[in-house]
Amino acid sequence: MALIGTKMLSEGKTARQLFEEVMANPARKKFGFGEKLAIVNVDFQQAYTRTDMFPTAYETDPRQIEYANTISRLAREKGMPVIWSRVGYAENAGDAGVWGTRTDTADSLQNIKYGSSRHAYDPRCEIDPADLQYTKRMPSAFFETPLASYLTWHNVDTVVVTGGSTSGCVRATAVDALSRGYRAIVPIETCADKHESYHFANLTDLQLKYADVEPVQVVIDWLEAR
Repeated sequence: MALIGTKMLSEGKTARQLFEEVMANPARKKFGFGEKLAIVNVDFQQAYTRTDMFPTAYETDPRQIEYANTISRLAREKGMPVIWSRVGYAENAGDAGVWGTRTDTADSLQNIKYGSSRHAYDPRCEIDPADLQYTKRMPSAFFETPLASYLTWHNVDTVVVTGGSTSGCVRATAVDALSRGYRAIVPIETCADKHESYHFANLTDLQLKYADVEPVQVVIDWLEAR
C-alpha cells in the first residue's frame, strides 16, 4: 500500500529548531490583521511573573512585560481595547473544579486566593483604569468570562494574546479566539513558559494551526501605522 499521509516523524530536532524552521517558511499564509484589535494580556500576576517571590513563576524574555505594556499603550492611543485577566479562587477552592484536584500544596493552582499576593498583578504592568480586568478560573481568557461580549461591543475582529504560560493559558485563549471567529496573533516576545521545549513546541503548533505567531515589532508597526 502506498503511503499518502505522514507517519509520525522523529528527526532529533529540538522544539526551538522546529519552530525556527516553521517561521522561516515564507510560503505560510497568514490570517493577518483585521480592522480593529484587542490586546488580551493573560495572567500577568505575581504567581507566574515574580521569579523573586514564587517558585511557580517563570521568565522567558526578560522584557516580556515591557513589550506587553508597549503594545497595550499603543492600542489605547488608537482607541482599541486592552484586557487583563488573572486566575484566582475562593478560600475553599470550591470554584476551581477538577482543575484544582491534582495537587494541594501552598503552590497549587487552586491556592491562588482572591486578594492574595499570588493573585495580584505584577506591579510592572501598566494597567489603565479603563482597561477591562477580571479573574478567570480556567485556562482560556474566554471561558465563562465577559471577554466575548466585550469584544463584540467594541467591534473587535483581531485578538492579540500575550502572557503565560505559552503552553497553557495563552494557547487556550488563542485557540478559543480562532474558534469564535477572531484573527489570533501571538507576539513571540510577550509570551513565557517554564521550559523552552513547551514554549517553542506550542508556538510552532499555534503558528501552524491557530494563530499568526509574530515578532512583537510586527504588532507595534501595525498599531503605529493606524
